[in-house]
Amino acid sequence: MKKFAIVLLLAIAATSLSVAQDIKIGGIGPVTGEAATFGVSTKNGMTLAVEEWNAKGGVFGGRKVKLIFEDDKGDPAESATVYTKLIQQDGVVAIVGTVMSKCTLAGAPICQAAGIPMITPASTNEKVTQVGDYIYRACFIDPFQGTVGATFAFKNLNVKSAAAIFDLGNDYTKGLAENFKLTFEKLGGKVVAYEGYPTGVTDFKAQLTKIVAAKPEVLYIPDYYNDVGLIAKQARELGFKGPMVGGDGWDSPDLVKIGGKAVENGYFTNHYSPDDTRPAVQDFVKKYTAKFGQKPDALAAQAYDAMYIMLDAIKRAGSTKGTVIRDALAKTNIDVVSGNIKFDANRNPIKAAVIIEIKDGKQVYKATVKP
Repeated sequence: MKKFAIVLLLAIAATSLSVAQDIKIGGIGPVTGEAATFGVSTKNGMTLAVEEWNAKGGVFGGRKVKLIFEDDKGDPAESATVYTKLIQQDGVVAIVGTVMSKCTLAGAPICQAAGIPMITPASTNEKVTQVGDYIYRACFIDPFQGTVGATFAFKNLNVKSAAAIFDLGNDYTKGLAENFKLTFEKLGGKVVAYEGYPTGVTDFKAQLTKIVAAKPEVLYIPDYYNDVGLIAKQARELGFKGPMVGGDGWDSPDLVKIGGKAVENGYFTNHYSPDDTRPAVQDFVKKYTAKFGQKPDALAAQAYDAMYIMLDAIKRAGSTKGTVIRDALAKTNIDVVSGNIKFDANRNPIKAAVIIEIKDGKQVYKATVKP
């Protein structure tokens, strides 16, 4: 009996040690709320990446990864709450997240103050990494995305006049609109209407009436899929027949469900396309589809990449200390689904963008644009 008790205690101790050795990584995304499809894809991408790392033996020293994922609901206040929880209560050594720039801007200062490295998969607002040296991102930034959209409209669509409509309370949409306008005008085009609307509205006809009256050849809509679908329908109802261009916020199967035929002749900048023939892309698409029953969108690919980047840095660091992981992130040189990733001095990746067309209710790969 005594011998059995000793063996039992040893087994319990070994189990406790194994659990203690897990490397806790926080994951954050909007699983509910206005951009719920973004959060689901993000969680799926992170989960797949973690499972692959654990299947290969973990990060270093046989230590496995434990992903603790939180829903920020697409709300900055909630985002700040879950960032704090992950750091103070769960004891994560790093965070991958979140998605929407307004939420990441609420969480990044918390990571910076705590010395916890973080990488956002998809927050494109350039202010995000300006928060501090612990803050990285896996996606291109708004100036590049707005520039690509404007260049595509001016050169590929061959239009010379444009209008933009954007959310006044969202740094993401404002940033894209500003950079689109700046680039389009530099190229020689004219922005004939530039209209903002309050966050949360669903009737955009006041702004769109002014836009249609100005007779632009193209309409730039740098918002998330739920608003884009409504704006597109209302713009078509008011008589706008030209092409529409937007950013990566369009990337959701719900865009066509909401906008229907109104989003046809629509184009948006994005981080990757599942139609890209590169082996790394097709391998990821195959694995993701087998596990989750649908093709991965860009949010899934970006989350998968961001998690790989973070775990690669921890592996190279051979440590869970924040300063060491941070320094390892700065030296990143890794090939992931969206391409080769290195970071510039501002902790932003140098990478290409793709143009996706909405055609016959489906996303169709159009072109790749390098920086």
